[in-house]
Amino acid sequence: MKTKKIVYAILAIVLISFSSCQDYLDFEPENKIPAEGFFETQEHAEQSVNSIYAHMRTWEMVSFAFIIMQEITSDNAVKGSAVGDASFINDYDKFTFTPNQFVLKDYWAGRYRGINKANQAITNIPGIAMNENLKSRLIGEAKFLRALLYFDLVRAFGDVPTPMAVPAGPEINSRTPKAKVYEYIEADLLDAMAVLPATYDASNKGRATAGSAKGLLAKVYLYMERYGDAERMATEVITSGNYGLEDSFWEVFRVAKENGKESVFEIQAQQIDGNWDVSFSQHSEVQSVRGQWGWGFNIPTDDLAAAFDAANDPVRKAATILFKGDVTPEGDVIAGVNSLDGLTGTPRYNAKAYYPPSLQIEGPFGSGQNIRVLRYSEILLIQAEARIRQGNASEAAGPLNEVRRRVNLSDINSPTLEDVLNERRLELAMEGDRFFDLVRTGKAAGVLAANGFVAGKHEIFPVPQELIDLSEGNLTQNPGY
Repeated sequence: MKTKKIVYAILAIVLISFSSCQDYLDFEPENKIPAEGFFETQEHAEQSVNSIYAHMRTWEMVSFAFIIMQEITSDNAVKGSAVGDASFINDYDKFTFTPNQFVLKDYWAGRYRGINKANQAITNIPGIAMNENLKSRLIGEAKFLRALLYFDLVRAFGDVPTPMAVPAGPEINSRTPKAKVYEYIEADLLDAMAVLPATYDASNKGRATAGSAKGLLAKVYLYMERYGDAERMATEVITSGNYGLEDSFWEVFRVAKENGKESVFEIQAQQIDGNWDVSFSQHSEVQSVRGQWGWGFNIPTDDLAAAFDAANDPVRKAATILFKGDVTPEGDVIAGVNSLDGLTGTPRYNAKAYYPPSLQIEGPFGSGQNIRVLRYSEILLIQAEARIRQGNASEAAGPLNEVRRRVNLSDINSPTLEDVLNERRLELAMEGDRFFDLVRTGKAAGVLAANGFVAGKHEIFPVPQELIDLSEGNLTQNPGY
């Protein structure tokens, strides 16, 4: 049997341990703080939770692994960029990836690093003498973020290890059944919504709120097929009065509307001189216009463009796909390059990752752009889907049509489930949900068959082989890999 230190490495490949706060601490944005003497003051408690938020915008969390596993595997996107540049990404578009690829390790490791930070906070903050209301709030924030991280993992890999405290127990060396993982996620979100505030002052904008927890739980309940609970949670967010749709779909993704009324939760990023490694994100850079501002990966497909056209939806199409030759509302001409890998039509890019160059100050291009995780429009669509799945199509029309009217589409008075799912695709395209939506609705095998998707195998990704090797067989591989 390997030592406990090696077993811990199984969860995150490198630089992570669940044994105690003395083993691994890297609290951002304060950068590296010695573990000895930490978790003693209120300031330490705040720093520990801030470090989880900071981690959410790192490379492993929002860059290659995110776009590759959550969009390029779907019918929404292909690799893009130049032929030969990161050609391994095509393995995800064609479902020829293997358990040995680093993308899987990045996705796994990044989320367990965040879980470790959350577990440090949840375990150690209760023992600090500090303001009790703030203590409860910080623990609630950590639980929300842990739930979000486990939600990513369970959707991607199915059964996964579930350390929930430090020091960890034997659960780090085995895969918890998917149903139990969802129970842990639900419990964290119920705890979080009970203690988090409805809103924050300007200095704390972007932190998780009670609405964030309720909105995420509504989404989780869709995956659990608990549609009555999904409707109930979505309705609580909608009737709270704290959220609404922005008037312009294009503006939803611009800096001026970050943390605005449509934001239920988003990952914060900032351009801070001299503090790049703990404030910026490369989410925009890897997708921005190649040859002009970024690397040009994760480009919208002809199929997605055709879906907008079929729905007579030019508003969302223009806000989702930037074609070579387009001029943005900010006045930027999309020059780009003449060809992109995986595409034979007009070169194009993800417009939701567009960052006006006039705003660029520090760091990688677009480093200050927040990443939208959960928007009010999705809450409306969750409510609509949950109602239809309970046989109440007439009441699903209200929230569905609220989303459609924002982009000048006509009402659907008696919507079907297919109407709602199609609306999800067009509304949320390129935001990281499409592959998981295809899987949970049972559509992946049909939609992605031509790409090589194999039913009974590709609904989930393989566990990184390095982890299985390190565990000496205690961790098992997913079927078919």
